[in-house]
Amino acid sequence: MIVFSSSPSSKRLEARIPICFVASMTVSATKIGAFTLTAKAIASLLPALMRQLFALDDGLAANLPLAQLRVCAFLYDGPRSMSALSRELGVSLSAMTQIADRLERVKLVSRVSEGSDRRVRCLQLTQKGEKMMRQRENYRIQRVLAVLNHLCTDARKDILTALDTLINTCLAIKAEKGPNGKGVVGARRRREELLISKVIT
Repeated sequence: MIVFSSSPSSKRLEARIPICFVASMTVSATKIGAFTLTAKAIASLLPALMRQLFALDDGLAANLPLAQLRVCAFLYDGPRSMSALSRELGVSLSAMTQIADRLERVKLVSRVSEGSDRRVRCLQLTQKGEKMMRQRENYRIQRVLAVLNHLCTDARKDILTALDTLINTCLAIKAEKGPNGKGVVGARRRREELLISKVIT
């Protein structure tokens, strides 16, 4: 921010700055302020929305620690290598191994070889794990449907469009960060979109 004093030198500086330049600075500052307010609103509303919709998850998934539940969510899209999961979670490979061991003990995941290379071990959900995640997914979709039923068709479409824009922008930003950020929409999200679209259309 430029602050002008009443000194002769500052008045001469002010005289040399075009009015259009000062006006553009004001507009830019206003836009930045609006973006910040929007970001704050989204940062506040999204967690509140998640709490309202999904805080009451029941069944086995509700009793899992967050890190273990996140691994199961990743594996719901298909088997993943330990190294890929550790990157997704942002934890060390040794920490990922401990998480996998705990999930294997409760028979939610199993270790399998990747293709013909038996040295590369992947995790995949067991039948018990698949059932747990499918029940969790269906429960969440029913919660969303209960809310959508109180909205008009246009409102439902606007919400889905806005959320789709947000997630696709996040994926695009992630893809720009390097080869590890793949902007691929998972099978789980495609299933959710398909089910929700039945209510919208």
